[in-house]
Amino acid sequence: VFFFNDTATTEIYTEQIVGSVRCVQETGINAEYMGSFSDVETGLELLAKKGKDGTITAEEMAGGTFTISNGGIFGSLLGTPIINVPQSAILGMHAIVNRPVVVGDNIVARPMMYLALTYDHRLIDGREAVTFLKRIKSEIEDPRRLLLDL
Repeated sequence: VFFFNDTATTEIYTEQIVGSVRCVQETGINAEYMGSFSDVETGLELLAKKGKDGTITAEEMAGGTFTISNGGIFGSLLGTPIINVPQSAILGMHAIVNRPVVVGDNIVARPMMYLALTYDHRLIDGREAVTFLKRIKSEIEDPRRLLLDL
């Protein structure tokens, strides 16, 4: 996860997650959460409940630097998410569907999901963005890494 100081110098803190939660409801609610990977599930569950109940506060909705958008729950196969100012990046996660994949000399069906990372290139270098995207891919392919904080 990327954080930036006032001079836009890149600082990377891998133990903290700061992002937005968008709860599915008519008004759409965004909220900030900060913590370690192992704290994310509990914090997101609480914020999602508050968002759906309409009890989330303005303070809880401010300050996010990164958004994860899950259009896949609505059947989105591919799209380019747009950054919400003042955030620095947004990760779009799309539907998992079987697609043809070449394995050896055979074409087989495998579950595939497209990821799209949109980022402010004034703040985030392409190398760091791709490295982050590759890590997300790796952790989605083997969720034990997230669950065990590996």
